[in-house]
Amino acid sequence: MKFVIQRVNHAEVTVDGETVGSIQKGFLVLVGVCNEDTKATADKMIHKMTGLRIFEDSQGKTNLALKDVGGSLLLVSQFTLYANCKKGFRPSFTDAGSPEHANELYEYIIEECRKLDFQVETGIFGAHMTVSLENNGPFTIVLDSAAL
Repeated sequence: MKFVIQRVNHAEVTVDGETVGSIQKGFLVLVGVCNEDTKATADKMIHKMTGLRIFEDSQGKTNLALKDVGGSLLLVSQFTLYANCKKGFRPSFTDAGSPEHANELYEYIIEECRKLDFQVETGIFGAHMTVSLENNGPFTIVLDSAAL
């Protein structure tokens, strides 16, 4: 499982010109799933993501987590995080999870984050989406379950 986490001042997702998810301060998270991922993998990733202390405290140090600053989550499914670009110039996506498996884990991640009392907004799984954001920092972290 891969999460690309961007600390944002605001972010939104639109589908066919209509806003389907929008947050102010928080994390825009692109979520990639492979077939080997499980709910246990998702739990580990959620725990790490929500615990990241990447917001500034009163001294300007990155000491505060998402909950400490009242931040929100915008979770967007992104199978292209598993693009394999080793051969030629056209990426292969065979390493990405099947749509059924990926959607099941994506929905699980959404529900588990909501259980933690975060405001959670989402994109639409499988849709062509437009994502807009104002990255604060810029601050972007890639979490890969294979490296945790």
